[in-house]
Amino acid sequence: MINDNIQKLPEEDEAPLTMQSEVEQKVTEQQFDAQSLPTEGERTKVDVSSSVDASTTVAASKDEERSTRFTLLKAIAIICVVMSHAGIRGWLFDFVFIFHVPIFFMCAGYFFHTKYLTDERTFVLHRFKGLYWPFLRWSVFFLVIHNLLFPLGLLSEQYGNAGGGVLHPYTWHEWSQHLWSIVFNMSGYNEFFCGTFWFFRALLIASLLFLLLFKVFSRSEHFVSHKQVGWGILGTALVLTFWKVTTGLTMTGVMQGGYRELMGLMFMAAGFLIRQYKLMKLVTWQVAVPCALLLIVASFAFPSSMVWNGTLYDFLALPIPAIAAFIALAWACGLIDRYILWARRALLYIGDRTLYIFAFHLVAFKVVSALKIAFYGLPWEAVGGHPTVLQPQSNVLWVLLYTIVGVALPILWLEGYRRVASHVTITEKQAVGLLVVSGQRLCHYTVLTGRFIVMACVAACRNIWQSIKDIIEASSPEDE
Repeated sequence: MINDNIQKLPEEDEAPLTMQSEVEQKVTEQQFDAQSLPTEGERTKVDVSSSVDASTTVAASKDEERSTRFTLLKAIAIICVVMSHAGIRGWLFDFVFIFHVPIFFMCAGYFFHTKYLTDERTFVLHRFKGLYWPFLRWSVFFLVIHNLLFPLGLLSEQYGNAGGGVLHPYTWHEWSQHLWSIVFNMSGYNEFFCGTFWFFRALLIASLLFLLLFKVFSRSEHFVSHKQVGWGILGTALVLTFWKVTTGLTMTGVMQGGYRELMGLMFMAAGFLIRQYKLMKLVTWQVAVPCALLLIVASFAFPSSMVWNGTLYDFLALPIPAIAAFIALAWACGLIDRYILWARRALLYIGDRTLYIFAFHLVAFKVVSALKIAFYGLPWEAVGGHPTVLQPQSNVLWVLLYTIVGVALPILWLEGYRRVASHVTITEKQAVGLLVVSGQRLCHYTVLTGRFIVMACVAACRNIWQSIKDIIEASSPEDE
């Protein structure tokens, strides 16, 4: 799947091993609330135990709290996301699509904070700040420049995605409808540059559903521990998804019907249960290797992914291999964390910046597409192909180049922005205020200029009319 309706995707990050002050811990906790949406500077946190089930929500050990394995895990996942859009084919395509999206949902469930059961407002605000706000500002940005991208050749009415779909410049009505869809429905974004943005919506809805169901089950006398609540949420998600795929139901008001949101809820519950049972402390190579083998077998025998229009086959084929991949890769990341220091440093750097890679890797691809059309002598409009120049198909070298640039260029842009921002004393809030004031003054002067022009035109019209009257009177037959 290449665009939002064809593309399977999305991402998050964790933090380095550092001792944090109380203020830093609070900030980190807020950042991690996006759970699996890549934000910068996340730290592995401990769940705050509730009085209902203190024994099951006490965080793992200090070593696990400070472990950076999940930062490494999300770095690997985001690299797989970029690679999956870079033109890979065959078995590798099926292999990465099994786990690269579910990993982020499972991380969200793994680091769910039970303290939010009594602080729902903070939870909801953090979710909207970490998911809805980035979605909104970036979607609106690409909407504003949408029609400008066609003269530049970055979008084309001739070259599109693998399914033959192309985009067109928007009329005012179409532009307005897309804006409303972005704001009110988290849809309507640019299908080519923002085709992966469905993940923002899916994780937001899954997170809110997870909290709602957690509170509902916690009040039932049949669920006396958080483990039982986790199983209740998992079972509910499975039943609802099965109901949907077997009857063709859609989640009213949710773009694409809600299959991804329900599967995301299921994977969040799975991640939460993995944390509750402290499985990561029990995983050894005897467990990780069979999980990896199961993943490989699944990629050959019954590949699946979080497609938007999942079928019963997708529903049955995906969960177990994806969970097995999470366990196997998390164990492997533990080895990298301890023994392969050069890879650890690189992956930590990527893992702390996955949000920007996720959001802008499709834009970064255009740089490689420009090189590819120059190499093959293709027309410039071919750059508009999504997500890469589709013909000729990319070989291994082009796939690697797309992947490297897709990961590196957003990071370079971010670092460049930070270096410039470090020399600028104005804050983002002040900049917004300055823009607002500038806009008000611009409107004021525009109105004044308009009034002056209108008054000048009226005066000119009066003078012309008076001149015409004078001419008519001067040439009157009666006077002659």
